[in-house]
Formats: sequence, C-alpha cells, structure tokens
Amino acid sequence: MSPAIQNALWNSLPVPGLLVDSDDRIADLNPAGEGFFNASAKALIGQPVWDKLAIDAPLEEAFARARKDGTPLFVNDVDVGTGERAPLQCNLQIAPLQGHEGHMLFLIAPRELAGRMTQSNSVKSAAKSAIGMAEMLAHEIKNPLAGITGAAQLLSMSLGPDDLELTDLIVSESRRIVGLLEQVEQFGNLSAPVRRAVNLHDVLDRARRSALLGFGAHMRIVEQFDPSLPLAHADADQLLQVVLNLLKNASEAAGKEGGTITLHTYFEHSFRLRRSDGSGHSLPLQIEVIDDGPGLPEDIRGDIFDPFVSGRENGTGLGLALVSKIISDHGGWISVNSVPGHTVFRISLPRAPKNEEETI
Repeated sequence: MSPAIQNALWNSLPVPGLLVDSDDRIADLNPAGEGFFNASAKALIGQPVWDKLAIDAPLEEAFARARKDGTPLFVNDVDVGTGERAPLQCNLQIAPLQGHEGHMLFLIAPRELAGRMTQSNSVKSAAKSAIGMAEMLAHEIKNPLAGITGAAQLLSMSLGPDDLELTDLIVSESRRIVGLLEQVEQFGNLSAPVRRAVNLHDVLDRARRSALLGFGAHMRIVEQFDPSLPLAHADADQLLQVVLNLLKNASEAAGKEGGTITLHTYFEHSFRLRRSDGSGHSLPLQIEVIDDGPGLPEDIRGDIFDPFVSGRENGTGLGLALVSKIISDHGGWISVNSVPGHTVFRISLPRAPKNEEETI
C-alpha cells in the first residue's frame, strides 16, 4: 500500500485516532482526533498522552502489558475525557504498530457516534413540517414589527438624547429581526455570508450592549479581549446573530438569579481545520463565550447543534443549529465543552486577507 493511500486512510477514519510513541508521548493524530481534543495536531504532538487523555479505568498496567507482549487491548464502556471537557462513554481499541517497536495505536469510539450518524425518515418529515410552520409564522410576524419600528421612530422625535439610544436600539433590532425572519422563511437556504474584513471586538461589543439592554439585563458580561487580534474574514451581521444567540442561551440557562458571561478572544496560530482528504485552512481567530450556568443536559450534549434539539422547555432547537450553519458557511469551526458551572462555546474563524486588512 502506497504512503499516499495510508495517509488517506488515516485521515478518513471516522473515529479519533492517535499514535503513541515508546515514551508515551503523542506522535500523531488524525483530524477526528483533533476534533475530539479540540486542539491541533501541532499543539498535541510531543505531549504525554496521559496528561492529555483522562480515562476512567486503571489502564496503565494493561497498556504496558499489551506493549510488552505485542498484543491488542480492547476496553469497552469507559469514560474518556481530555481534562477540559466532560467525558464521553467510549470503546477503546489499542494495538501495537507493526514495524515500530514501542509505538501504540489508540482508536477512541464514542458510544453516541452511531446514533448521530443516522436519522429516521419520520424525524426528517417532522423537521420539514416544523420548518414550514416557522416560515409561515415568520411571514406573519413581520407585519407588526413594521408598526413597532414606526412607533419607535415617532417616539424618538420627542425624546431627549439620553433616551434616544433606546429607540435607536428598537429600530435597529426590529430591522435586524425582519432580516432574520426573512431567513427563517427559507431556513434551509440561508443566504451565503458576504465576507469582508471585520473587527471581531466591534461585533462582540455590539452583542454585549444589546444583550444588557434586553434579555441579558440580569447578567454580568465581562470582556477579555486580545487587543492585537487581526481582522476576521466574515459577515459582521451574521456573526452578530451567532453571538447574540449564544448570549441569549447563556442568559436563559442562568435563570432569574443571573450569572457571569465572559467574552474571550485570542489568537492561536497553530489551529487548522483539516478535512478527510488532508486539505485544510488556518482558523487562528478564537472567540469563546463562557458562562457559569448549570451546563448542558448530558443527554443532548453531543447533539446540541442538530436542529430541534433543545435543553429548554418550549425551546425550538433552531438557534444553535443556525449558529452551526453560519459558522460552517464561514469556513469556521464551533465546538462546546460543558460541565456544571462552566460552559464554553468556542468559535474559530479565518483572518482577513492581507489586502483587505490594509484597506480598513
């Protein structure tokens, strides 16, 4: 088998896989492994595997024996985590790598993977019907919104400067909602993002101010921004929609008692999105929306970005599905790590081309 085919097989594995050298350090991992660890291969290669992989089983002795005897090891129904995420119940397959003494191959198969790979026709039909209902409601809601916008504009003519911010917010948000409703009318065909150089901190600050004047008034929203963060290649309005959705979810999860949401940005040069064919692109711009709420329900944690999956009573389950679609259309990546008291939604985006940055 040629090296090219071997590399393609490694990159195409649907489950996380990593290669451990004779010193128990990570020698390589596939794209599914990068997704499982939520980190790039460059950041993980050379790291001690037992520092990065948390397995709820006394595995070291059996692992050492399998390496010594050159035999495979199978471990079923164990909790596997990375130290920074809630553990998943997995099956493990560990085997010596032929021709490389001391090297061991890990394959990690989350038990929930099979359930996420298929969807029955009845569920698809229900989803189609629900989207049709959402389209009809969106059409009906736009009419009263026009009246609200007009009323706010009339009020603004008789208000002082201190109150104009509120009416301006009503007008701008009403117009934005109309735009969103038009997209809901064709949810399955969301318009492609119009991408240009965008200052992510401007988008995040707009979302923060809007949240504090509305659904997030009971929350404390903290900014931890990297002031040197380059411009992103993105659609500012669609990103605003993403961040507002995440802030709204965190605010609603916190309940009336409130809590703290942190908006964190940083630059990670080594983060790349790799596809199964080995191609990929850099996503160095990182946004994290962190809250101290109760966390995601365990039974839906792995499916939270799927349509009609919601952890709230009367929730539609469309918000995070739309978030995921928008980020995917940007060529970006979104992930979530959630335990009670600490939930992190992380968005990774490409930076703007040099020629666009220079024109801003």
